[in-house]
Order: sequence, then structure tokens, then C-alpha cells
Amino acid sequence: MKPLEDYLIVDFSQFLSGPSASLRLADLGARVIKIEKPGTGDICRTLYTSDLIMNGESSVFHTINRNKESFAIDFKQPEELQKLKKLLAKADVVMHNFRPGVMERIGLSYDDVKSINPNVIYGSISGFGEHPDLKDLPGQDLLLQSLTALTWLSGNQEDGPVPMGLSIVDMLAGAHLAQGILAALYRKATHNIGAQVQVSMLESAFDFQFETITTYFNDGGELPVRTKTNNAHAYLGAPYGIYKTKNGYLALAMGSIPVLASLLKCDALLAFPENKFTLRDDIKNILANHLQTQETQFWLDILEPADIWCAGVLNYQQLFVEDGFKVLNFTQQVEMLDGYKYKTTRCPIKIDGEYLTSEKGSPKLGQDNEKIIKEFIDC
Repeated sequence: MKPLEDYLIVDFSQFLSGPSASLRLADLGARVIKIEKPGTGDICRTLYTSDLIMNGESSVFHTINRNKESFAIDFKQPEELQKLKKLLAKADVVMHNFRPGVMERIGLSYDDVKSINPNVIYGSISGFGEHPDLKDLPGQDLLLQSLTALTWLSGNQEDGPVPMGLSIVDMLAGAHLAQGILAALYRKATHNIGAQVQVSMLESAFDFQFETITTYFNDGGELPVRTKTNNAHAYLGAPYGIYKTKNGYLALAMGSIPVLASLLKCDALLAFPENKFTLRDDIKNILANHLQTQETQFWLDILEPADIWCAGVLNYQQLFVEDGFKVLNFTQQVEMLDGYKYKTTRCPIKIDGEYLTSEKGSPKLGQDNEKIIKEFIDC
């Protein structure tokens, strides 16, 4: 039995942030009913990231909405809204990621839902919370990365701002909402009290930088400075970074420069007896030139037995043939109602020695209407 079995979650969210939260709750056993607009559904159904169409829809949608049901209903229509409220009255959790004010205008605010379901847990993700100057702006990942200084931590010193190659703020906000909902479900189970759980992408992006922000506040207000080359962390000295080798790349984490000088037989490093933060560019330049003289595995064979923190740098093709990946059984095949099957990842959480998997794929738009109406609305 999965931990959240018998819990009902009604999810109005679209795109990535909210659906990533409900996906994790579904993996944990909750029944997730996805509310969608008739005809078009979640905009993510047509949000193509690589022109890959899977069973007529976006790969992004299939990835983040597996293991859910779809209920298509035009809740802006008064009679349909009343039907929907019957479903909400029986939900343990109601969640959305609309901009502030949208659910209030529809008549589905926290107070509105609480009036028909007093112990409901009501979760929401917004782009900027109630920030008076920003709350009406679109909560889009790249914009949030840009507005929260995240783009000044990746890349090298002269690169300018560099965004991360994933929708990281969406995923962080979704993880925070799932955490808040789980905490609220525990309190509901122990004290029979509902809750309003609110997350903003803005605050999630700030929280992600707790380490660097704390350093900034306590370091005289000095801006983080990336190294000129091989940067991987603006606040860490050499050798921390990724270096080109004769046939690939090598990642080096924290390590003693004198020890590296000896192991790598790099005489030029002997001029640096300590890991001076101010000399990290000079150290990295020497390392970068020296490491290109041999292949990646040559260096790994020297460094790994000496317990130096290092690794080869893999792409997807290399990663997925590694025994270290295969042993995890991290992929699963899921199947949609129409028989379409696709391969995707599983939940990363293991409970009582068991992986949290499900063979249930993503839903076709409105595929569960008849079942949901019979079970929750016409009963």
C-alpha cells in the first residue's frame, strides 16, 4: 500500500510547476484528477520542446502527467461550476497554479472551496506571490531565473548571464508545493485541520540560492565572481570545475592542489602550495592545459584510487549504457488508455524497499469524465 492511497487530489494546474507537484503525489499513491478545459486541455499538451509528438501530443505533457485522470469541464459556466463543486467537496487536496485573483474571479478561491469542504488542503503556485509590482507578470521559468540572479552563477566570467538548461524554477516550486501539501496532510490526519499552502516561483528561486545568498550577506556585499574558465561554482576555489581531456571531459571537485600536483605529475602546480581562492584562475589554467595531454580514463585511473573527488562527464548516450544507471531500474514503461505505450522515468523515492512505480500513462483529454461524474457528481 502506497502512503497516499485513499487521498483524492483535484488539480487545476497547467504547464510544469503544479503538475510536477501532483505527479509526485500521484507516485506516492494519491488519486489525482486533472481538471482541463474542454477542446484544448492543459496548454502543455501542445508545448513541444523538441518537435517530438507522442500519440498526438507533446512529450512534456506525457512526462509530467502520467498516472493521472482527466476531467474536462468548462467551470466558467455556472451550471458546470456547480457540478465541479460537488467534486471539490469530496477532495482532500485542491491545487492550482493560476495567477493571483483568477480562482477568486471564478468563485473557487480558498474561502470558496473551504465553505463547501471545511478541512480541505488548498495548494497554489504563483509566479510572484502577492508582490505588488510583479504579481500580474507571467510566471515563466526563464524570466524567474533572470529576475532572481540565478543566471550569474553558471558559465564563465565573461559569458554574461547563463540560464540553466532545465526549467529548474518550475520544478523547485512544484517540489515545495508537494512538501507543503504533505505536511498539511499530516496535520489533517492528526488534528483534522485543513490548510492553505502557498508557494511562489520567486521565493523558490531565492530559496534555491540559500548558500550563495547567505555568503553574499555576510561577505561585505561582494557579488559572486565566476572563474574565467572551467567555472562550476562561483564561491569555490580551484580545482572545482570541468576540464577538457584528450578525448572527453573530467570533473574535479574540492581537492588539495599540492596533492593533485604530485598525482598528476604537474610541476607547474607546485608553485601553489595552498588553495588560494584569489589564485584560482591561475591554477585552473594550468590544470586545463595539463589535463588535455591524456585521455579521461588515464586521469581517473590515477585519481580515483587516491580518493580524489572526480568523475568522467557523460552525455545521455554514455549514461544510459552505464551499469551504474542500469542497476537503478530508473525507467519504466507506461500505457495510456488507448494502448499507446512509452518509456519514461520513475519516482526517485523508495519506501520499505519498494520503488514507487505505476504502469498508468498520461490521460487523453476528458477520458475519465463519465467515471468521475458517476462517482462524485451524480451520486
